[in-house]
Amino acid sequence: LGGARQSKLVGGMEDGVDFVEFRTGSGLNFTAVPGRALDISIAEFNGRPLAWRSATGEVHAAHYEEPGIGWLRSFFGGLGTTCGLTYVGAPTVDEGEPLGLHGRISCTPASNLHVDGEWDGDEYRMWASGKMRESRLFGENILLRRKVSAVLGQNRLWIDDKVTNEGPRRTPHMFLYHINAGYPVVDAGAELVAPIVSTRPRDAESEVDQEHFYLCDPPTVGFKERCYYHEMAADADGFTCSALINKTLPGGPFGFYVKYKKSQLPKFNHWKMNGTQEYVIGMEPANCWVEGRAKERGRGGLEFLDPGETREYNVEIGVLSGDEDVSRFEEAVKSIKK
Repeated sequence: LGGARQSKLVGGMEDGVDFVEFRTGSGLNFTAVPGRALDISIAEFNGRPLAWRSATGEVHAAHYEEPGIGWLRSFFGGLGTTCGLTYVGAPTVDEGEPLGLHGRISCTPASNLHVDGEWDGDEYRMWASGKMRESRLFGENILLRRKVSAVLGQNRLWIDDKVTNEGPRRTPHMFLYHINAGYPVVDAGAELVAPIVSTRPRDAESEVDQEHFYLCDPPTVGFKERCYYHEMAADADGFTCSALINKTLPGGPFGFYVKYKKSQLPKFNHWKMNGTQEYVIGMEPANCWVEGRAKERGRGGLEFLDPGETREYNVEIGVLSGDEDVSRFEEAVKSIKK
């Protein structure tokens, strides 16, 4: 009926990368990549893709390029790419230290990998868990413990993270989930739906057609990426959410949502890239904006981990398929905004 199964990629830049295939039996199938921080690559529902994937493929961590924008040479996109753990966003120089794009953690392989499944009463739970360490002598020593899980018969998944400073010194901590939607979720007329309180563009390019930030354009030659910073409302339990929904498809609306606690991830970055062959919308809950660590430090928003301190992050991603799913989600967003 379903389960989690380990495999390994062969050939090219992906050679030797560990893969875990999840089949939920609900129509939701996805892969977590232990060779790449247990990030989530391919994801589909009843054969329809949810995620955008770049042309790089699941590049082996050994080919990681850090300086400048070298990170883009191994950015496979996928349903979820992790950014951090000590810096996120644009390349910068922070207190004399050159930093590349979006951090190292996505190109860190997992150790202590555990892939399994078992019955919990009437529910069959499946998971892959592991540890990723970002460390250097006289610098940071931060451990990410991650569990990716799903339940048989359900069309959603969970990413549960614990980030611990195991070093002797206070360390900057920037953390972002780069969640990437692709066609057919992203298409002309598809919309971002979320309990947004206020919006500001990141830069002058993002001010172009700003009033339609929520609306997907058709694939456009020469499109320049736009990024928006959203302030999100939360419900009585502290949860907020966002979704990309396409209501123009034959057979009814289709998309997926992201749900998380605003106290854990207070910032929401929205990446709009509607170019030809680079056609993607990013929903990016985070504890920071994406202009780089120096800018974050300068504006007083940079977070730190004290020695021994642990932060927890819990993200749920679920499919929206059909009028009932979409109506229920839209009503939930309206209730949060009241």
